[in-house]
Amino acid sequence: MAEQIQKKLQGELEKYQQLQKDLSKSVAARQKLEAQLTENNIVKEELELLDDTNTIFKLLGPVLVRQDMEDARVTVAKRLQYITGEMWVPQRPLSLRGGGGINTLNTVPYPPPFPSRCSKRYEQQMQEMEKRSEQQRELLARLQHDFQRAQSKA
Repeated sequence: MAEQIQKKLQGELEKYQQLQKDLSKSVAARQKLEAQLTENNIVKEELELLDDTNTIFKLLGPVLVRQDMEDARVTVAKRLQYITGEMWVPQRPLSLRGGGGINTLNTVPYPPPFPSRCSKRYEQQMQEMEKRSEQQRELLARLQHDFQRAQSKA
């Protein structure tokens, strides 16, 4: 009896640890993308302040290379579009694995409809992940208690 409970406890513990890893990865990826988005928005605003007579340089490795104003604006716009789209990609693989935990969550549609709805959905998803994490902790506590009782009876 105790061995069965111990095996189940070990399996649930592994699920919980994976849940925590997924949550940490999701948060870290989101924070990195938000920082890149902010940085690129600042660059976009700076480019809007300039006119076509200004000279722009792009850093390529250790070298500054002259760049056309229009090319710079297009590059920044594409980068912003790419980053906005990528902000939701880390959520996708979680639903493809199957099984329990956060793997069964509904994911944000790709590409995101527009930022305010996406941010709200991201917050809802994070709350759901935290809720499932709490449920997993409670299950682990119950299994650990059952295991200790089974050991004391033996």
